[in-house]
Amino acid sequence: MKFLNVICSTVLMFFCSFGSSYAHFGMVIPSDNMVMQDDSRQVDIQLSFSHPFEIVGMPLVKPENFFVVKDGKQQDLNEKLQATKVMDHDAWKTGYAIKRPGAYAFVMEPKPYWEPAEDCFIVHYTKTIVAAFGDDEGWDSELGLKTEIVPLSKPFGLYAGNVFQGIVKLDGKVVPYAEVEVEYYNKDKKAHAPTDYMVTQAVKADGNGVFTYAAPIAGWWGFAALNTSDEKMMQDNQQKDIELGAVLWVKFENWQEK
Repeated sequence: MKFLNVICSTVLMFFCSFGSSYAHFGMVIPSDNMVMQDDSRQVDIQLSFSHPFEIVGMPLVKPENFFVVKDGKQQDLNEKLQATKVMDHDAWKTGYAIKRPGAYAFVMEPKPYWEPAEDCFIVHYTKTIVAAFGDDEGWDSELGLKTEIVPLSKPFGLYAGNVFQGIVKLDGKVVPYAEVEVEYYNKDKKAHAPTDYMVTQAVKADGNGVFTYAAPIAGWWGFAALNTSDEKMMQDNQQKDIELGAVLWVKFENWQEK
C-alpha cells in the first residue's frame, strides 16, 4: 500500500508540474511607447525575464548586449544599465532621452539562461519600438539580429482588437510555419485565465513566415517566435539545445471618445 501511495503521488506531481509549465519571455518594456511634444522626453526602460501573464519572474543576469537603433545607427546602452528588481527577481533598467522624431528600436540580447525543466538553454532576442514626435519612419526596419520579428503592422498606435502582423526571421531568412507564442503582460494581476490553455496562446506563421494576431484587450502583449539553434552548449558535461526566441513587445490602446 505504501508503494502504491508513492506511485500515485509521483504521477500526481508529474501532471501538476506539466500543467503549470509556463512560457518564457524576455521583456523590454518602456514607460512610454509614443512620445509626443507635451510628454516627458525621458523614457524609462525595464529589462527582465519572466512568465508575464502569471507575473512569475526569473533572474536576468546583465545582458550580453543592450542597444537602441535609430535611422540605421546603433547606440550601445549596456554600460548605462542599472540593477533593479522586477517580479522580485534580478532585472535591469535605464533611462533614455528622446531628442529627435522617428522610431527607436530598443534591443536586448541576453546571456544564455539554463532551464532545467526544459533541458535546454534559452536566448531571447527581445525588442520593442518607441515612436517620437509624430514621426514613425523606420518602424518596419529589419535589424539583422540572429532571429527577430519584423513588424508588418506598426508596433504602436494600435487599438485593442486591431490585427498585428509580423514576419519571423532566423539568420536573415523567413521561417515558414514558425510557431509564435503570445502572452499578455498581466502587470496588475487583474486578468484571469479560465484554463491553462489560455495563459499562453499560440499561432503559426504561414509559408512566408507571416503571423497574425488580434489582441482582445489593451496593454502590453509579447510575441515570441521560437526556434532551435544548430549549435549546442555544454551543461553537466553534456551537449544541450539552445532555444532561440525572437521576441517583440507591442502595446495596444483603449478606444477613446470625447
